Amino acid sequence: MKTITRVLTYLFAGMMILAGIMHIIKPYAYDAFIPDFMPEVLVNYVTGILEMLIGIGTITKRFRPRATFLLFILMIAFLPLHTLDLFKEQPAIGSPTLALIRFPLQFILIAWAWFIHSKSRQAV
Repeated sequence: MKTITRVLTYLFAGMMILAGIMHIIKPYAYDAFIPDFMPEVLVNYVTGILEMLIGIGTITKRFRPRATFLLFILMIAFLPLHTLDLFKEQPAIGSPTLALIRFPLQFILIAWAWFIHSKSRQAV
C-alpha cells in the first residue's frame, strides 16, 4: 500500500507542477475557464505559481501534509468552474461531451487529493 500511495502522491504532484508550468507558458489555454469578472492574466499566473508550489510541497516530505491539504482545497475550488462549464454553449474544455466527462473527473481528483492527504498525515 505504501508503494501505491507514493506513486499516487508523486503522480499528482507531477501533474500539478506541469499544470502550473502550462499556466505560465500557455496562459491562453486556461483563459476560457476563468470567469469574466476575474483578471485573466493575474489569475493564470497566480494559479500557475500556486499549482507549482503545491506540487513541490507535495513531493517534499516536510511540507506534504500542508501541501496535500491545499491540493484538496484547490480541487474543491476548481469544481464550480467545471460545473459552470457544463452549462456553456461552447465549454472551455472544448465540447459539451468533454465537459460532461471532465465534470465527474473532478470528484475523482478531489478524492485522490484527500486520499494522499490522509496518508501524509498518518506518516507524520
